Amino acid sequence: MRILDKYIIKNFLGTFFYTISLILVIVIVFDISEKIDDFIEKQAPMQAIFFEYYIYFIPYFANLFSPLFIFIAVIFFTSRLASRTEITAILSSGVSFKRLMVPYMISATILASLSTLLNNFIIPPANAKRLQFEWTYINNPFRYAGKNVHAQTSPGEFIYFESFNNQRGIAYKFSYERFEENELKFKLMADHIKWDSLEQKWIVRNYHIRTIDGMKETVITGAEMDTTFRNFDPADYSKRVTLIETLNYFELNNYIEEQKSKGSQIEYYLVEKYKRFSLPFATFILTIIGVSFSSRKVRGGIGLHIAIGTLISFSYILFMQVANTYAASGNAPVLLAVWTPNIIFGILSLIVLRMAPK
Repeated sequence: MRILDKYIIKNFLGTFFYTISLILVIVIVFDISEKIDDFIEKQAPMQAIFFEYYIYFIPYFANLFSPLFIFIAVIFFTSRLASRTEITAILSSGVSFKRLMVPYMISATILASLSTLLNNFIIPPANAKRLQFEWTYINNPFRYAGKNVHAQTSPGEFIYFESFNNQRGIAYKFSYERFEENELKFKLMADHIKWDSLEQKWIVRNYHIRTIDGMKETVITGAEMDTTFRNFDPADYSKRVTLIETLNYFELNNYIEEQKSKGSQIEYYLVEKYKRFSLPFATFILTIIGVSFSSRKVRGGIGLHIAIGTLISFSYILFMQVANTYAASGNAPVLLAVWTPNIIFGILSLIVLRMAPK
């Protein structure tokens, strides 16, 4: 590596970590002021606040907004080089703009690799402790809000319930169906079923059972009975959606396959899976835009570059959130929707790169 490469990499990474540290301090101060009433009301221990919440909140927040911090770092550092006419001197010495981009892309590769590692293997277990603290001291008790739920518990077996009270373990207007070769063989309907945590069984009340064998049908009714259903656990409906943030890459894949086999909606889980890679990739796109945009010395200097650069980075984050929400709703192919911001801003980066000073 040349002296120039080391100089740019050192300053790029140094500016990034300095920027992210400064902003994190500000964010934590505002977060404490916002949640202080919850901490006091629910008597959260001081040790738990700092060593079970904020110590895990910091990497989560830093990685979530890493594209913003990276872009600001690139804009700030490169604008300083341009304002001191260093970019002009480098290009005048015979170094091409593409060659100038090499140390920037090396730095982006380091940060993107770190972000991918954090997203898939380090932050998920940290999220488990952060979310547990939030559920205990900040958020209200979880209530399952699903209505008219249909699910496949195993091949040929399906359940339905109108609503589920996760705090009492009761599913209302419940039905269970078993099919063989696409023919209905067994159906149970009940006013409600209640989970018996001691016996690990379901208590079925006011039930109606149809057993079908060819042209023969048997009907049984009763007030109460105990039974079990394969792969139907009340714990599955007592989890917050954010629980998937605690799963590493392999656990998330297994969870998606499990939900797919049950016939559940998996768009939200796919968004989480794909954005763990699309977000780090944005590091390269925003680095190219940042360097190309701020390498030209303009009237207004660093301030103008930072203002416009911040606007572009916030636009990317906003666009990304809208695309993720749209994908999770099932209104578009998830992979395409999650990567759309990168595609659009990737095209923008090529346009800005062609306009950069040569």
